[in-house]
Amino acid sequence: MVVRPPSHGTEPMSNSPKKVLVRRFTADVLPGYLPQAAFAGNSTIGLLDLSGRIISLPINDIKTICYVRDFNLADPVNPERLTRRAFLARPRSEGLWLRLTFRSGDLLEGLAPTDRSLLDALAEDDGLFLAPPDTRSNTQRVYVPRTAIAELQILAVITAPSRRPPRPERPSKEDLQDELFRLPIDPASRPN
Repeated sequence: MVVRPPSHGTEPMSNSPKKVLVRRFTADVLPGYLPQAAFAGNSTIGLLDLSGRIISLPINDIKTICYVRDFNLADPVNPERLTRRAFLARPRSEGLWLRLTFRSGDLLEGLAPTDRSLLDALAEDDGLFLAPPDTRSNTQRVYVPRTAIAELQILAVITAPSRRPPRPERPSKEDLQDELFRLPIDPASRPN
């Protein structure tokens, strides 16, 4: 497996292998370990499987790579536990709210970062990293290769709410009443 150093003088992310489940278009799932970034090279990835061997997988065959908490190998159908594939409401975290349509016709929504790491992932890893709709599930992060995407829609740009400028202090009722009695009165305006 080729591990490239981070480019452009950015702070390096941890390149220690993380637990992943690689879902292929043939519907089989391969458990293993991959670094968090810069793992795609020459249109292949080198997956470190559970027995310690490196398996070379063509990126064209990969539908998603899910970074997971647990492998859940007892569940052969959905070990990623990625049950919710779309947001129920507007996401609360910052990012680009994307809807992906895969070559197979499946849909997946997620949040992509709005910083330079989005472009770095497209350039170095030939795909997108997304935060899934349900971050409490087993899947913490999803990588989708560009070759797996048939259509990409940007639904919204989610930003942090801007802070309102502080309101000017309002004088208290006592201050207003004292000021009222100190106002000069024009002698011509006095009643008879």
